Amino acid sequence: MTRWVIVADLNRCVGCQTCTSACKHANATAPGIQWRKVLDFEVGEYPDVRRAFVPVGCMHCDEPPCFDVCPSTATGKRDDGIVTIDYDLCIGCAYCSVACPYQARARVDIPNMAYGKKSMRHEIVSEHWDRRGVAQKCTFCIDRVDPGLAAGLTPGVDEEATPACVNSCIAGALHFGDLDDPQSNVSKLTEENKFFRMHEDLGTGPGILYLWDRGSQKDNEIVPAPPMVAEPVGMAGVSSRHQSNWDWRAAANFIGGGSGTGLFLATALAGFFAPPLWPAALLALALVATGLFYVWMEIGRFERFINVFFHPHKSWMSREAFAAMPFFGFAALAIFNQWQVLWLAAAASGMVFLYCQGQILRAAKGIPAWREDSIVPLIVSTGLSEGLGLFAIFAVLAGLDISQLEFISIVLVLLVGVRFVIWHYYRKTLGAKGAPAATFAAFDGGFLNLSIKPQLVVAALAMLSLWIPWVLVIAGFAAALTGWAFKFTLINRAAYNQGYEIARMPARGAGPSSVGIKPGWKIS
Repeated sequence: MTRWVIVADLNRCVGCQTCTSACKHANATAPGIQWRKVLDFEVGEYPDVRRAFVPVGCMHCDEPPCFDVCPSTATGKRDDGIVTIDYDLCIGCAYCSVACPYQARARVDIPNMAYGKKSMRHEIVSEHWDRRGVAQKCTFCIDRVDPGLAAGLTPGVDEEATPACVNSCIAGALHFGDLDDPQSNVSKLTEENKFFRMHEDLGTGPGILYLWDRGSQKDNEIVPAPPMVAEPVGMAGVSSRHQSNWDWRAAANFIGGGSGTGLFLATALAGFFAPPLWPAALLALALVATGLFYVWMEIGRFERFINVFFHPHKSWMSREAFAAMPFFGFAALAIFNQWQVLWLAAAASGMVFLYCQGQILRAAKGIPAWREDSIVPLIVSTGLSEGLGLFAIFAVLAGLDISQLEFISIVLVLLVGVRFVIWHYYRKTLGAKGAPAATFAAFDGGFLNLSIKPQLVVAALAMLSLWIPWVLVIAGFAAALTGWAFKFTLINRAAYNQGYEIARMPARGAGPSSVGIKPGWKIS
């Protein structure tokens, strides 16, 4: 087998950014887009100050999260380890971008030209229209590697078959080769030097290896880098940043999908004890449809939306799309035919849809607040409590009898309690594992969230409705509102990416190495 990798010697990199310029020239990337860049930062205090330069880009992982989540099969992985993108298949959903822990993917809808709206001639000539509105990233220069192999050249040895960034490195810090070949340059470098892979604990198996000290790899001293909540000046390029790919439209999908499916389930189950509340069912369908509509409006190539169905055996986004079809189909039949079995079939499909929404977030390894396993039951329980809260409003307005309203109140209290317990577990687990400090600040700010005080208010209102039935309207709305606020925060305010964890600082010159850095992180 062949496994192409890049070995970056952090002791030799001088931060000249020549590899960045060479990559941009070779691949004609859009203004503001860098497939290869070099992090430049300092740590420590005088006189013990250390500076490091770390080349980063697509890691061409052994287990690339971007491949698993891609709904259109646009992202592929070759047998030689290179991760590819088919621009003709990509729908521009940016799911791969939030799933990548290395911030290696970008989507350009409108290029940010050097002089504003006016494009320079070279920008017009070099622009790749096939990259507009789709994901793009480093390709390991397969347009050089593949022809080079066909011509009998050796990538990493012969320049014509070697990535542009490696060829351009003036310090000899970048090396390209076949890690599976024990005689290759990269195999010898990793055998003779200590190295680390970035975010190796995530199980992605990155294809960029960083040399940090001389000596046998057997004596490696990799320890977890300590969190750095107080970020030193110049650390912004290394620490975690808020993801910019999914905005309020993505939040609307999770809000509408959870509330809609939860509301339909409540309506279907209530049909065993009372006449169906048609307005509630119609609102449920409208909420889910509105959420999906906003997602469609967010993708870069909305005319290719049908491609979302191409990857159901891997992508939870594809599975969500498939679950939506029986949900709407069975729901429409149930409303017109009044068969209880159709109501239940639609409700079951809605629960599958809601479960897929939770898994969509869990699969996004690039966002620590999303990838926690307990996010799935949290999304499901939140959707159910939102749905029941909305149904409670319809139940009061429809004039259901007192015993039925009391039952709804009690179930709402239980659901809100379950939601809080799961939220508490999620928050505690996230704090133990660590996440960007800004994520915790977003979760803990404001009153409309899933913390104990607002949930006690919701539960108290629901209990009060046992004596004053119309208060159930307020309790139901409060249950829905706190769930919506949480989801908006989760998607739009707390969604900070992984950042860059440097496992070890390089040993420059005669100086020793030191423990690495993990800026912007907090363990609570």
